[in-house]
Amino acid sequence: MGLSRKTRTTGRVAEPAPPRPEGDVPEKARQLSGSVQVRCVDAGSCNGCEIEIAAAFNPVYDIERYGARLVASPRQADVALVTGPVTRNMAEPLRRTVAAMGKPRLVVAVGDCAINCGKFAGGYGVEGAVSDVVPVDLQVPGCPPEPKRSWRHRGG
Repeated sequence: MGLSRKTRTTGRVAEPAPPRPEGDVPEKARQLSGSVQVRCVDAGSCNGCEIEIAAAFNPVYDIERYGARLVASPRQADVALVTGPVTRNMAEPLRRTVAAMGKPRLVVAVGDCAINCGKFAGGYGVEGAVSDVVPVDLQVPGCPPEPKRSWRHRGG
């Protein structure tokens, strides 16, 4: 069977959307209704979280159908997805990236390492968790987090 014929007969292959997370939605998240532009920042991770983020944007999960789009510039971004513990060399670039984003903006710490440094805690090159460097609005726990995982609102 030819590729174009197989594509026509198979149709779109995407998993159903996960259920809406329970709990209150932060005010900043409500202000970002509609499509959101997402900037991913690897602050020093092992790349496990990046693989899961890439999976969320692949044709199976297809997060773009909900209006989320990856962008290269923080000036275009509404949301910063930050992965990994923040290394000493990435602390200032992370601060600058978040400062370059327009308001309202959302900073999401993705993975256990971004939330509490995970296995990298106490390492000589580690500055700290993402919340030690920039204010965090949401947390996505897991090592690495699965696309099905819920977010947690970080109070404050």
